[in-house]
Amino acid sequence: MQLYGLKNCDTCRKAMKTLPDTEFLDVRADGVPQDVLQQALDKFGAALLNTRSTTWRGLSEEERKIPPMQLLSDHPTLMKRPLIVAGQEMYLGWTKDVQAALG
Repeated sequence: MQLYGLKNCDTCRKAMKTLPDTEFLDVRADGVPQDVLQQALDKFGAALLNTRSTTWRGLSEEERKIPPMQLLSDHPTLMKRPLIVAGQEMYLGWTKDVQAALG
């Protein structure tokens, strides 16, 4: 199982504590493979973009119109976190539903 997130993200740290055998991949340092990013975008759509993030708020109106795949490639920290890949399944965030599914 892989968890894509940021090492300084509290939510990602909570998920890692609960899922100790998970491989952690920092989106800022390691990036997200294009195939994983495309699968996540296909599954979660616009929910994959964290429009409450500091990075999003720093974008101009023109930049916000860029297709999500390109935005996420250029600014990996725009991805909502954590993105958890467990075999063929993907989970976004660390909600009660995700915790129940992985617990």
